[in-house]
Amino acid sequence: DPAAAGGGSSAFGDTAAFERAAGAGSVYGVKAPVEGGRVRDESAVQPRKRVREGDPFAPYDFALSRDDSEQMKLSAEEQVIVDARSKERAAAKARADGDESTPVEEKSIFHGESEKDYQGRTYMHPPASVKSAAGEHECFIPRQCVHTFSGHTKGVAAIRWLPKYGHLLLSAGMDAKVKLWDVANSRKCLRTFLGHNAAVRDISFNNDGSRFLTCSYDRYIKLWDTETGQCLGAYTTKKLPYCVKFHPDEDKQNVFIAGQADKQAVQWDITSGNPVQFYNQHLGAVNTITFCDNNRRFVTTADDKKMLVWEYGIPVPIKHISEPHMNSIPYVCMHPNEKWILGQSLDNQIVVYGVQQRFRQHQKKLFRGHSNAGYACQVDVTPDGQFVLSGDSDGRVFFWDWKSTKLFRKLKCHDGVCIGAAFHPVFPSTMATCGWDGTIKLWE
Repeated sequence: DPAAAGGGSSAFGDTAAFERAAGAGSVYGVKAPVEGGRVRDESAVQPRKRVREGDPFAPYDFALSRDDSEQMKLSAEEQVIVDARSKERAAAKARADGDESTPVEEKSIFHGESEKDYQGRTYMHPPASVKSAAGEHECFIPRQCVHTFSGHTKGVAAIRWLPKYGHLLLSAGMDAKVKLWDVANSRKCLRTFLGHNAAVRDISFNNDGSRFLTCSYDRYIKLWDTETGQCLGAYTTKKLPYCVKFHPDEDKQNVFIAGQADKQAVQWDITSGNPVQFYNQHLGAVNTITFCDNNRRFVTTADDKKMLVWEYGIPVPIKHISEPHMNSIPYVCMHPNEKWILGQSLDNQIVVYGVQQRFRQHQKKLFRGHSNAGYACQVDVTPDGQFVLSGDSDGRVFFWDWKSTKLFRKLKCHDGVCIGAAFHPVFPSTMATCGWDGTIKLWE
């Protein structure tokens, strides 16, 4: 009987009577004491309201009571983690907006005993054996690895032979370092170039190899002296450069063009240090720049799956190449006869385009068999034009016959992606490969 339990009260089912009853201990009105905790203050909770008045499908606003907000306070350790992540997001947003800080101080480290020999010659002077081998020669496919260059702490993004002689090899690493290797004699690292604070994306020599360009994910393009290691200039438009290429003409060695992530190619003048022309007809990041037709024109490819042909110095393309079956081409090289360009298409094949009178694809020359989807694997052709070679995503290098397009041989070279494969310009059966395992290998 509630009346008996309530000390003689005659209330039955009347909550107001229970609340008025002395010492009733009712859960409806009397707060029970809590030990070691807090009681939720119902008066602090705001009534729930719709986000949009009059809309029955609108969500409710979320309101916290004072007790809930106190319980959601972070500890000191959690606050430190949150602050660190906030700083990282702010730095990433600043980089995306182009508010990059000043470039890193440039320097180079020479790893040998002396920069000059007893005759006063530096490492730029080619050995006599390389000189005697220059000229027309027949090329053969290498079979075995004769040396492994290890010095990069992360993957190697690109390798380039020194023009004309090839006794030196330049490598760009994802550890923000560029290294110069002696291939003909000691097979050791001669100099390390330090001037970027992010991975180096591409490198390019000028005609005689005395200078080279580096472009990095820190949004800077830098010009270096190969012999002294001095940085001769830094160039940036606050946008990410993907590729860089010197103009091949001897009288235009002060000009280079950089393809950028903001869908345009920028022509720079080294003498003034300023951009002089913008080529901006692409709809995606520009991946490659290839000069052709006696260097009067150049071809660009981008992530928009298009290939554009430009007259040098004129920012209007003379031809668009865009087909429904085309894929993005992240790497392009020129055939030694300068009549064809070979593009690494991301549908696991190498396509060929004529670059003389009419720019059109050679439908019968397709090199297949490798797996390169998603990777900008380097394509190269032997100096005699007989073989085509390319790396792939499984660490292999494939060789095809140029005339028949048949797969000739494949070599297992690296653990992981083999991103670069370059045939020696002088030696008839020497090749260098690089991969994301951080090593560079020499094959003969």
